[in-house]
Amino acid sequence: MENRHLLIGITGGSGSGKTSFIQELKKTYSKHEVCIISQDDYYLPREQQLTDPQGVANFDRPKSIEKKAFYQDIVKLMSGEPVQRREYTFNNNLQEARTLTFQPAPVIIVEGLFVLHFTKIRKLLDLSIFLHAKDNLKVIRRIRRDQVERNYPLDDVLYRYQHHVLPTFEKYIKPYIDDCDVIINNNRQFDVGLDVIRRYIRNWLDEGRGLPEKTGIPEPDNN
Repeated sequence: MENRHLLIGITGGSGSGKTSFIQELKKTYSKHEVCIISQDDYYLPREQQLTDPQGVANFDRPKSIEKKAFYQDIVKLMSGEPVQRREYTFNNNLQEARTLTFQPAPVIIVEGLFVLHFTKIRKLLDLSIFLHAKDNLKVIRRIRRDQVERNYPLDDVLYRYQHHVLPTFEKYIKPYIDDCDVIINNNRQFDVGLDVIRRYIRNWLDEGRGLPEKTGIPEPDNN
């Protein structure tokens, strides 16, 4: 196997299941094998976010992210340098921000809404994965996440989904779905896709083998 890194980008709309997918994937490998870095820790401070006509800060824009710092930290990891980053808590005063340390590893997984839209990051990727789900499921998952994890009121969650999240998905995320190497449908579960990616990473780590050029992973038929 070549002495290089495998860089995997995972994207999809808000509520598509990216975080859950990555948490399950993470259980399979040691920190010496896989490093996972998320776009979520590169949001600009709230006071620097653009507000919409109603005065609501819009975090669902490419310019809401510190794109340059995100790219530079990925490059550092690829160069064998550890990265430290202050955790972004999305203004949840019930959660204390931690200092996160990312250690370089042979496999680096980059996760976020805009990992394909950011051209310099997209060009680094060896494999791109798109988590896909129906809109009604995504909004339900978004409500659960933002109310529980980020302490957002329901009206705020629904407003943001309609006016920020959906337009962003249509403009900055969905156009890249056909260019992804792997599409994983997550309307019910992602177990099949998860198993394929696990085996792909393990094969790469052990023998340097990979996936075919493009793979679509359907949901299992439970009928």
